[in-house]
Amino acid sequence: MDSKEDKITEEEGYEEEADIISTSPTAAARENILSLMDGFIEQITSIRKTLLGVSISALILAPLAIGLSVYLILHPSFFAILEIENEFGLLLSILLVAVLIISSIWFASGIRQFRSISSWSKRYNEYKREKEDMDRKIALKYGFLTMTDNNTTSNQ
Repeated sequence: MDSKEDKITEEEGYEEEADIISTSPTAAARENILSLMDGFIEQITSIRKTLLGVSISALILAPLAIGLSVYLILHPSFFAILEIENEFGLLLSILLVAVLIISSIWFASGIRQFRSISSWSKRYNEYKREKEDMDRKIALKYGFLTMTDNNTTSNQ
């Protein structure tokens, strides 16, 4: 009998601690900052998908542009066009060199972006896992129940 009363008293103590923790101004500010950070991280995660698409397009389209430019420059007709068409040949060679330079920069940027997105994803997944572990530990320590726990106990 005493153990049931001790358990009830202990649970009431946890509820009082929870009320004190949740109503203190510093806890509310801390919770607000954490929720803002979580929202910010979620927003960056959605932007990451767009950046991943851009980096993949750079990894596919830039080599195609470089290959096409190199093919045109090495083609035997290219030098004939340069000799026959003075202004057009000069403009074409400047354009092809510009395509080569820009595509090379775009390709290098795509590789760097893809690597940084991959490493960021790994770190973000690790952060989420650690956050969930900490939330579980806090809930166990202070006796907080989640909404799903409340629903399952009330349904039984």
